Amino acid sequence: MLIKNARIVTPETTFTGVVEVREGRIHRADEGTTQVPEAIDWAGDHLVPGLVELHTDNLEKHLAPRPGVQWNTHAAFAIHDAQVAAAGITTVFDSLVIGERDAPGLRSRQLQNECGQALLDTVAAGLFRADHFLHLRCEVATSDAADAFAEMSDHPLLRLVSVMDHTPGQRQWQDPVQYRQYHERNGKVSDETWQAMLVELKAQQAAFARPHRRTIVAMSHARGLPLASHDDTSLEHVDEAVRDGVALSEFPTTLAAARAARERSIGVIMGAPNVVRGGSHSGNVAAADLARDDMLDILSSDYVPSSLLQAAFQLHSELGWPLSKALRTVSLNPARSVGLTDRGGIVPGLRADMVRVAVRPGMPPVPRATYLEGQRVA
Repeated sequence: MLIKNARIVTPETTFTGVVEVREGRIHRADEGTTQVPEAIDWAGDHLVPGLVELHTDNLEKHLAPRPGVQWNTHAAFAIHDAQVAAAGITTVFDSLVIGERDAPGLRSRQLQNECGQALLDTVAAGLFRADHFLHLRCEVATSDAADAFAEMSDHPLLRLVSVMDHTPGQRQWQDPVQYRQYHERNGKVSDETWQAMLVELKAQQAAFARPHRRTIVAMSHARGLPLASHDDTSLEHVDEAVRDGVALSEFPTTLAAARAARERSIGVIMGAPNVVRGGSHSGNVAAADLARDDMLDILSSDYVPSSLLQAAFQLHSELGWPLSKALRTVSLNPARSVGLTDRGGIVPGLRADMVRVAVRPGMPPVPRATYLEGQRVA
């Protein structure tokens, strides 16, 4: 395949030129044009690398399209895959939560194991558009976190493990009032019920959080799996991450925690919806503030797949980042952080994972076509 008249975004620069693909790889990316009649004219649209998503909860929306409704796991994966591919994501780490707490039907141990098997089934059948891997998010302050992780720790597609504690009063939910508001979005509970829940959750946190974190960290290191810490809030959290050999800090909630992680060579991941919305939905540090201080390494679409591309372009248009640097946060940087060295950039020799993006004044960027190893998938 030969593409001309494309606005090509490489890891270092942006230019108008030609990209040639051979056998699923980028063969060349040059400034200028070509007279070869078979060349496809992209009419000035951007040619950017396929997006790499390390942490998305998007699958859960399709597993439970309404409260109390549980969908078929294979069907949920199929529509989730179509959605991420249409958003320009060519490599996606599907997040499954280990450790049953809230939404017990949605995050039950049985369902998570079923999802792990459905992921393998769909890959084996060749039915995915994007490349899929598994990210296990471990809710350490639950009674079954360590056992549930042990059951899935040898999954063939497992490539990333994160440790998290969503107990009221901890990390993201330091303010229990915000925790209650978030968890009552699908139905109110009485004050008496709520107080009983708080007592039980705090008791579980005291009993399980520390030993389960140690067990999961040790098992991850034994398997050579990259580790992420979730919602680091204080310097003590970052110190703990350093002791645990953590490589990535997912969604640090304060500027101090993000800065400390960066100073200790821990990559900082923030939510793309945070950039698009102009702030955190739970009142934590704004991703744009970290970007202004150059403390942002990777973006994750989290709960909105389309936000990944939009946020990268906003880093460029609103914060003045070079487009090549902004796109690295959603392609090369996440790929390298988990050891995927064959993708992430419009660079000769790398996989031809690419997205055709239309950019028009006053509108968010629109992914018009997505290619995986040179083959159009969306």
